[in-house]
Amino acid sequence: MSLPSTARVVIIGGGVVGVSTLYHLARAGWTDCLLLEKNELTAGSTWHAAGNCPNFSASWAVMNMQRYSLQLYRGLAELVDYPINYHVTGAVRLAHSDARMREFERVASMGRHQGLEMKICTPEELQAYHPFMETHDLAGGLWDPLDGDIDPAQVTQAMAKGARDLGARIARFTPVTGVRREGGEWIVETDQGEVRCEIVVNAAGYYARRVSEWFLPYGGRLAPAAVMSHQYFLTDEIPELAAWTKEAGRKLPILRDVDTSYYLRQDKNGLNLGPYEPNCKAHWITEDDPFPEDFSFQLYPDDLDRLEWHIEDAMARVPILGTQGVARNINGPIPYAPDGHPMIGPMPGVPNAFEAHSFTFGIAQGGGAGKVAAEWITEGATEWDMWACDPRRFTDYTDREFCIDKAMEVYGHEYAMHFPRHSWPAARDRKMSPVDARVRSLGGQMGSYNGWERANWFAQPGDDTSEEATQSWLRAGPWEPRIREECEAVRDGVGVLDLPGFSRFSLEGTGAADWLRSRIAGALCRVGRMTLAYFPDERGRILTEMSVLRHGEDAFTLITAASAQWHDFELLKKHLPEGLSLVDRTRELSTLIVAGPKSRDLLEGISTADLSLGWLTHQQAEVAGKPVLMVRVSYAGELGWEVHASFDDMPAIYDAVLAGGAKPFGMFALDALRLEKGYRTWKGDLSSDYSLLEAGLDRFVKLDKPEDFPGKAALLAESRRGVAKRFATLVVDAGDCDAPYMSSVWSGDEIVGETTSGGWGYRVNASIALAMVRADRAAPGAELEVEIFGERRKAVVQPEGPLWDPENLRLRA
Repeated sequence: MSLPSTARVVIIGGGVVGVSTLYHLARAGWTDCLLLEKNELTAGSTWHAAGNCPNFSASWAVMNMQRYSLQLYRGLAELVDYPINYHVTGAVRLAHSDARMREFERVASMGRHQGLEMKICTPEELQAYHPFMETHDLAGGLWDPLDGDIDPAQVTQAMAKGARDLGARIARFTPVTGVRREGGEWIVETDQGEVRCEIVVNAAGYYARRVSEWFLPYGGRLAPAAVMSHQYFLTDEIPELAAWTKEAGRKLPILRDVDTSYYLRQDKNGLNLGPYEPNCKAHWITEDDPFPEDFSFQLYPDDLDRLEWHIEDAMARVPILGTQGVARNINGPIPYAPDGHPMIGPMPGVPNAFEAHSFTFGIAQGGGAGKVAAEWITEGATEWDMWACDPRRFTDYTDREFCIDKAMEVYGHEYAMHFPRHSWPAARDRKMSPVDARVRSLGGQMGSYNGWERANWFAQPGDDTSEEATQSWLRAGPWEPRIREECEAVRDGVGVLDLPGFSRFSLEGTGAADWLRSRIAGALCRVGRMTLAYFPDERGRILTEMSVLRHGEDAFTLITAASAQWHDFELLKKHLPEGLSLVDRTRELSTLIVAGPKSRDLLEGISTADLSLGWLTHQQAEVAGKPVLMVRVSYAGELGWEVHASFDDMPAIYDAVLAGGAKPFGMFALDALRLEKGYRTWKGDLSSDYSLLEAGLDRFVKLDKPEDFPGKAALLAESRRGVAKRFATLVVDAGDCDAPYMSSVWSGDEIVGETTSGGWGYRVNASIALAMVRADRAAPGAELEVEIFGERRKAVVQPEGPLWDPENLRLRA
C-alpha cells in the first residue's frame, strides 16, 4: 500500500500488542488508524515467543487483561475468519511448600471472582492431569482448565486481518525514523514519507526505549525497560508421548514448576522447556554488545550451559524429557519493565502520546493490552483500573542502571511469591530522605515508595532482619512485636515518622480557586485551612485524592501520594487554563508526621507554632529554630501534625523531635493505624474501579454546588438509582493471616464483594478489612465471610465511621 499522508492514530510497532491495539481501535469505530512496522509483522519478540496463555496472575489488573485475551482468542478464528492453532490444554502449577499453596489459593479465589474456575489439587490429582510427572515431593498444586498455547504469528495475523477488514491500515517494511510536533499534531517520519496524526503510540517492543528518545524534546522520558535473553528448547519426538497423545486424543497440559522456575509443555510430540534462571543475562548493555539497528527475526547464540540446573531438575520431574536430544534452541530478546508488568497508557509528560510496550508475556496479554490501549485512546479511561500497568508508575529514578538491575531481578524471580512484608533488594537507595542515615541507625528497615526510601519498621538488637524472614504470608514475624510497640507509642505517647517523597504541587494564579472547584467533586476550604479533594472521571469514578491547603484566595498547595506524582501532576496539567501556574515541588521539601496524645506537649517545647489552632488548619512557624509549615492533620488518627520543611533543615528538626521523646514508627505501623480509622489508600481502596459514592465518600461530593465537574451527571444518576456496591469496614476472624487486596467477600454461596486492603489493628486488637460489598449485603451487623488463602473466615460489617475513636475526639483534642 502507498503510505497515507494523514491518520488519526499512528502505531509504531507490528508485534502482537501493536496489532491488537489497531484491531481494538477499529472495533471501537476508530478506523482511520495506521500501524507502521519496520519489517514484517511479528519480527520482534512475537515471532519467537513460546505462545503460552495463562490466566494466572497475582495482580488483579493483569489477570483481568489475560482473562480477556484468552476469551478473545478462543473465538477469534471464527470472528475474523482466519485459522489459528490454539490448544486449550489446561495447565498444572506445582507447589513444593505450604507458602506456595497459599499463593495458589489466593489466585484461585481472585480467579473465581473474575469468573474463572481454577482448582486446588492434591499431588495425586496433579498426576492424573499429567501422568508423566513425578509428584512425591509436592505439597499440591493448581489446575487451570483454560490455560494453553497459541501460535504467536497466527494470532497476530488474525487480528491484523480483523483490523484491515474494518478499515484500518498496516504498512510493513516502513521503518519509523523519528517524530516531531507541529501545530498540535504529530508528524511521524519514515523512510517512505511523513504521516500527520493526532495521536501516536509507542508499541515498539524491545525498541520502545529507543523510540522514547524521540519524545524527549516534547516532555518525554526514556522508557524504563531493559532487554533480557530468554531461552527455551524443543526436544526431538518422544515415542512415549506420541503414543499417549494418540491414545488420549489430546495434548498434555502445560506444567509450571514455579518453585524451580520453568515451564514445560508439549510441542507436537516433543517437549518445550523454558526456564527463568537466576543467572540470567541482559543484552545490549555494553560497548561490545551494542543495541542493533535491526534485529528482526534474529536470535542470540545458544547458551544452554546457563540452564543446566533447570534442565536436570525438569528431567527428574518428567523423566521422558531426558530420553531425547535437543532439536532446536530458541534464545531471543524479551523486554522487561522494572517490576515485570507492561506499560500501557499515557506517555508521561507528552500530549496525545501513548505507550503499549515492555511485555514479558506479550502473547497472553496481547488481546487485553489492545483493549486497554484502545480504551485509553478513545475514551480517556479504562474499564478496569490499570495502575499496575500505567507507565506513570515509574518516575525520575529509573535510570539505565536501575532498569537493568531490576529487569535481572524480576527475570530471575519470574515465579516468585510477593509477600506482604518483603522488599526486593535490587536497585535501591535511589531517592533518600535528609535523615536517612539517622533513621537506619535507629533500626529502620527500609522500603521503596516511588523510589523514596522510607522505614517500614524499626528493628531492635537481636531481631531477624534477613530477607528470608520476610518471605512469609503470616502476620507474625520479627516485625510484628515492633509494629505493635510503634502503634502503642502513637496511641499512648508520641511517635514520629520520617516521610520523604510526598508529591506536592503549588497552584497559583487568578481564577485558581474557581478552576479547582470545576475539577473536584466537593467544596474548597477557606484560607488557612485544608480539605481532602476528590477528582472523579466522567463516570464518577475515583481518579485521585489530594490534600488541598489554601494559602490565599487563589494560592494552594496540593499534596498527594508519593506514587501518584506523575499521574496527578498530569491530571492537573492536562486541563490547566492559561494564566495559572502549576509547579512540582516534591523534591524541595520533606515531611515528618508527629502524632500521639503527647505530641502537643513535645512540640510546645521546640516550636513557635500556635498549637491551639484546630484540626485541618495550617500555619508557618519554626521548629528547632527552622522554618516549617505545620499542618494540623494526622493519617495515624491521633492528635498530630505534619511538619513540612526543607531538606537542609529537616535533620535538626528530626533530632529535636527525637530528643523530645518521640518514638520512631514506620510505614507498617501507619498502615495499621489508618485502617482503624477507615482511611483509604490511593490505588488500593481508592481506584477507578469504584465511584465516589460507592467508596463511601458522599461527604466530599457536593452535587448541589453550582459548578459543573467531571462525572457530576453520572454521580447524580447514581445517587437517584442507588449504588451497586458500598464501602464497608469489616472485622474479620482472620486467623494467622490478614485479608490481602482483592480477597473475595462471600455471603452464603455468593461472592458479594472484595477487600481493598486489610491488616491488624493494634489499638482495637482485631483484624480489619476495608471492602467493597454489594449494597444489599453491606448493612452494619451483617455477617459475611472473607476468603483468606482458601479459608472463608467470618467477617462482620461495622457501623459507618472509624473503629478507633469514632467521634474523632482524640484527633480534634
